[in-house]
Amino acid sequence: MFGLTLQSAWASEEPEAKKQIAVVIDDFGNSMQGTEQMLELPIPFAAAVMPFLPTTKRDAEQAHRLGKEVLLHLPMEPNAGKPEWLGPGAITTRLSDEEIRKRVNAAIDDVPYAVGINNHMGSKVTANERIMRIVISVCKERNLFFLDSRTTHKSVIKKLANELQVPTAENHIFMDDVYTRSHIAKQAIKVQKHVKTHPVTVLIGHVGPPGKLTADVLKHEIPTLQQLGAEFVPVSQLVR
Repeated sequence: MFGLTLQSAWASEEPEAKKQIAVVIDDFGNSMQGTEQMLELPIPFAAAVMPFLPTTKRDAEQAHRLGKEVLLHLPMEPNAGKPEWLGPGAITTRLSDEEIRKRVNAAIDDVPYAVGINNHMGSKVTANERIMRIVISVCKERNLFFLDSRTTHKSVIKKLANELQVPTAENHIFMDDVYTRSHIAKQAIKVQKHVKTHPVTVLIGHVGPPGKLTADVLKHEIPTLQQLGAEFVPVSQLVR
């Protein structure tokens, strides 16, 4: 009897599902600091490449060659910030519907191997239903997903993506919104906590001023996150 009971208990134990974590690195396309170090990370990640910049095509092609996913990192108007931070071809609230559609398609065409789009800045645009309906409609036409970087809690991306049946996901943690090693290390602890309590984690880091620091912290975090049961996956596996 004891043997039967024990056997039943064993049979009822389901193997624990692996946690999934997707890393996205923004701001490729302009020979930014940390580009080389990021591309050397021994995990799958998405390289989010800005369009119309000096190394846009080179960075996208190199990331693809190394087996990384490529996203179009589409510049979008923020509520605050310098216009020059946006870069060329930005989507702004003053543009007509026709111009928005034209710019989104041109940006997609400029970033080789892009499988999805995420927003660069964009706190003003991603809360604007008129504009985002056009952007997400283009995603549907071009068979791309949209990753919401979540630069505003007022984002309408999830709502419109669901309505238009476009796959989407959203960022949970910015690793390097402050450019210091101590802050990036604190964000890494937040990632660990998120992994412990959630089945899916998406984090965003950047090349540029924090690039080398972020790459170094991420490299050292990989074993720790794997010990927590996390599996690094391409972000395309997490879109719904």
